[in-house]
Amino acid sequence: MTLGDFSAFVLGAYAVYNPLKRLNKFNLVLQPAAVAATRVFEVIDAPAAVSDRPGARPVTDLGGGICFENVGFAYPQHRSVLRGFEFHLPRGATAALVGASGAGKSTVVQLIPRFFDVHEGAVRVGDHDVRDLNLASLRAQIGLVTQETLLFNDTVRTNIVCGRDGFSDDVVAAAARAADADNFIRDLPDGYDTVIGEGGARLSGGQRQRLAIARAVLADPPILILDEATSALDAESEAQIQNALGNFIRDRTTLVIAHRLATIRRADVIAVLANGRIAELGTHDDLLAADGLYRRMVEMQEIT
Repeated sequence: MTLGDFSAFVLGAYAVYNPLKRLNKFNLVLQPAAVAATRVFEVIDAPAAVSDRPGARPVTDLGGGICFENVGFAYPQHRSVLRGFEFHLPRGATAALVGASGAGKSTVVQLIPRFFDVHEGAVRVGDHDVRDLNLASLRAQIGLVTQETLLFNDTVRTNIVCGRDGFSDDVVAAAARAADADNFIRDLPDGYDTVIGEGGARLSGGQRQRLAIARAVLADPPILILDEATSALDAESEAQIQNALGNFIRDRTTLVIAHRLATIRRADVIAVLANGRIAELGTHDDLLAADGLYRRMVEMQEIT
């Protein structure tokens, strides 16, 4: 081997070393990524537990009230949660569901957007059995605010708008004001353009719930479900949002789940759930006068 050939070999080997080293590191990243991608696509490709019936029709106006007709439901491998459940909420009225943990309150509201299907009876919105409606069009007309807020690693404005187009900055700000969120948003470093982190990690629990409520206000749905929507707020903030929501839920069919009974006194009707059925039904004053389960719950919270 000549000196020139040897020099070329050494230089070539030195030039190849770093690419080979990077290629090995790439393989170490690629293998777990491929396994993770396989698992992700298994979830994506899994059939939905609830899907459209053949011939399901879209709905553009969910007029009328909400009616549960002899509803029975049980989760897989669990005892029945609802048994012969009967309840009617007129259009534009507000109903509050109260009861001990496990009484079936969250289950009741999850049957309306068909997160689950009833095993017996029917859930009707207006004249429609919800199982006969197109899922996308049904859920588009239901606003849902729960204890667990779903927020994205994006700006405040994007999280409120949530994929919908055609909303001006003024409209978005008005929705935030209705949820008592505008002030803290404007105090953020970039206001409505502030990126809030995955799951809203850069916000407090109360601030995250305010954004979820603002999202529901902006959607302007004919049906509104509030499942412990103000549970992460202090008493003063909760009172402010309750006052703001008072105008928003007017002429809107609303179901409210609350453990703090002071927040539901103004509901048109209060349903007390026990053992999968409605044990008591009436206004706040009526149920107090009945001296039953609701009154005992109120007295335990010392709000009388």
